[in-house]
Amino acid sequence: MNAPEFEYLKQILYERSGLVVTPEKGYLIESRLSPIARRRGVSSVGQLIEEMRRTRNEEVLNQIVDAMTTNETLFFRDGWPFERLKTSLVPEVMNMAKTSRRIRIWSAACSSGQEPYSLAMTLAEMGPLIAGWQVEIVATDISDAMLARAETGRYSMFEVSRGLPDHLLRKYFTPENDGWRAKDTLRQMIEFRRYNLLDDPHAAGMGPFDIVFCRNVLIYFDENTRRRVFAGIARVLRPWGYLCLGGAETVVGISDAFRVLSGERGLFGLAK
Repeated sequence: MNAPEFEYLKQILYERSGLVVTPEKGYLIESRLSPIARRRGVSSVGQLIEEMRRTRNEEVLNQIVDAMTTNETLFFRDGWPFERLKTSLVPEVMNMAKTSRRIRIWSAACSSGQEPYSLAMTLAEMGPLIAGWQVEIVATDISDAMLARAETGRYSMFEVSRGLPDHLLRKYFTPENDGWRAKDTLRQMIEFRRYNLLDDPHAAGMGPFDIVFCRNVLIYFDENTRRRVFAGIARVLRPWGYLCLGGAETVVGISDAFRVLSGERGLFGLAK
């Protein structure tokens, strides 16, 4: 892959997904795009990019974006967001939403679904506390392949061993072939939708939400793209709503639409 080919790929990825790639990621580009090149019958990633530039084939463009998107995830990742959801976020939202008795949570960039299923299990474990409430989880991702996987609720033995406690595995999943599948009662709590974080969620009919999980994805974006994403989230978050980011992510110095919550890390409220 020569310099012009890299620059074209870099531009396409940024425009389509907000992903920023640098020349030192060449090995990653080669390893992730080589299988697509082979399926297309071309001999190199450089030729694949040249074909993409010449034809602007949407199917190929989507495959390339899918391949370059990082999909690393696991159940109950980091632990603390789900504990906070149970102990304070949901009770505080319930206090503010007594009239509607409705809670809406957005799992943005959900990848293969471990986060929304973790959210669903956390809420299901709250039992009588949320009885009589309408609870909705909307899980989105840019990747059709990841969404298709997530919707099935099927996970390998290796995947369920990463963060999913045994008692929750046996309560909410059933053994299937060489892995496990989420029970229908859990899957029915989640609506999966294709959505690009670069789009306007309000215009896409996404809101409103009480809680937004957008974790460990913004680290791959530049500051301008993060600012754009934060502005979109702010438009669909209810006045009392919460934004939960990854431990290495923050709104500080990027967006004035949110405020830091005292004593909290990775958790933000709308600016007053």
